[in-house]
Amino acid sequence: MRTKFWMTGAAAVAMAAAVVFTASPSRADAEKKDEGGVKIDAELEAYKAVSGISGNISSIGSDTLNNLMAHWQEGFQKQYPNVKIAVEGKGSATAPPALIDGTADLGPMSRAMKGEEIKQFEDKFGYKPTAISVSIDALAVFVHKDNPVEKLSLPQVDAMFSANRKGGYAEDITKWGQTGLKGEWENQTITLYGRNSASGTYGFFKEHALFKGDFKAAVKEQPGSSTVVQLISEDRSAAGYSGIGYKTAGVRAVPISKDGSSEAFEATAENCYSGKYPMARYLMIYVNKAPGKALSPVVREFLKYVLSKDGQEITIKDGFIPLRKKETTKFDDLLKS
Repeated sequence: MRTKFWMTGAAAVAMAAAVVFTASPSRADAEKKDEGGVKIDAELEAYKAVSGISGNISSIGSDTLNNLMAHWQEGFQKQYPNVKIAVEGKGSATAPPALIDGTADLGPMSRAMKGEEIKQFEDKFGYKPTAISVSIDALAVFVHKDNPVEKLSLPQVDAMFSANRKGGYAEDITKWGQTGLKGEWENQTITLYGRNSASGTYGFFKEHALFKGDFKAAVKEQPGSSTVVQLISEDRSAAGYSGIGYKTAGVRAVPISKDGSSEAFEATAENCYSGKYPMARYLMIYVNKAPGKALSPVVREFLKYVLSKDGQEITIKDGFIPLRKKETTKFDDLLKS
């Protein structure tokens, strides 16, 4: 991947289909611990403001990224008070048409663009959209904080949420006793919460946890990740999915294994970097960049800020996982003046 400094939409699709993070133990000493024990790469450089930056930026897309975008907006505007940024987060599916129509400069997405979305963009502009990785997320299966379930395999998750059971689990899972819980939990019916179809989180979960199967009609779809987590915190029998950045004290993220014979891993930064956690993903911002032409100065500097030490520290504070220097370096050429 070092031969490419940024990804076209097609490359991002391939990446999101199988996200594999490689650990770099030789650089462990070059990292320091930040909030909550998450490590930030000490090689990431602090953002340095430049002169002459002003103008407006419009961002339309992912709900998962909405809080992060708002925090990045706040930090960037402290550097450049004359810049105005409008952020709208109604789902990843809203990003491609906004970029195509020219109503957005930035298209945050928690999944890669689909083939048809890339084609629509390319049909209009003659080139593909450009994706910039801005953070790492662990898509988590959340339960109520009192739920004692120790772990789940992806086939079990599929049997809970999917009408098809393409993961091959032997039976449909509707009660907590089928996951191994006893006592008061054994006969409790599982209440299911999830995102709506405009969400990139919905699409990623469908592809990776449901093995491209269909959701059960019983899954209660919500317009936002925070709503999913809030409802789970109020319902002891609930299970649902959301990005790890939306975790609250009222819920638990269940350790997940790839299959019934594999070890289950928690949704931690270390397990995402190493590839052990099976539902890690890059969060991305798509932009419309014509070949041979530079991004506008204000968009360029915003993206440089996001990928800097300052921007990635915000990622940690918002509960997501920061990029490392070796991942941000891929975009250096894209962000040159």
